[in-house]
Amino acid sequence: MNSIKLNTLTETQAKQALTHCCAAPNWVAGMLKALPFKNKQQMFECAQNVWENLSEPDYLAAFEGHPQIGDLSTLGKKYAATAQKASHEQAGMSQANEQTLQTMIALNKQYLTKFGFIFIVCASGKTAEQMLSLIEQRINNTRMTELHIAADEQAKITKIRLEALL
Repeated sequence: MNSIKLNTLTETQAKQALTHCCAAPNWVAGMLKALPFKNKQQMFECAQNVWENLSEPDYLAAFEGHPQIGDLSTLGKKYAATAQKASHEQAGMSQANEQTLQTMIALNKQYLTKFGFIFIVCASGKTAEQMLSLIEQRINNTRMTELHIAADEQAKITKIRLEALL
C-alpha cells in the first residue's frame, strides 16, 4: 500500500508541498525529479541524499523559509504559508517567560549578525529554556561549524514536515 500523499499531487501541488517542507529550490527540484516514491523510507532517504548534495547557497535558501526562534510575531506575517507548522514546532517558545523571550530575541540578532543566517534548531519537543541554552552554546562556534550544525537541524525539520505528506 502506498500511503504517500505526495505521489497523488500534481507537479504544482507537489512543488508547493515540498517547498513547505524545505524552501531550498534545488532540494525541491531534486525531490520532484525522484517522484513517485515507493515507500516512506525511500522518500526519507531521497530527501537526505538530495540535502547532502547541496551547497551553502541552498542551505541559506532553506533557512530563509523559517521565522526566528522565539519571534512569534513574524509567524503570521512573513511566514504565512508555514506559520502553522512553525508555530507548532516552536510551541515551547510560546510558553516562555518574558526574560527568556527577550534574551532569545537579543541572541537571535547577535547570531544573525555573526553568521549571516538565522539560528536554526529542530525545536519540536524542546522547551524555551532548552532552545535558549542551545543558542548560547552555538553562538560561540565558527561560521563553518555553525553552518553544518544548522544544515543538520534543517534536515531534521524537513523530515518531520515530510511525515505530514504520508
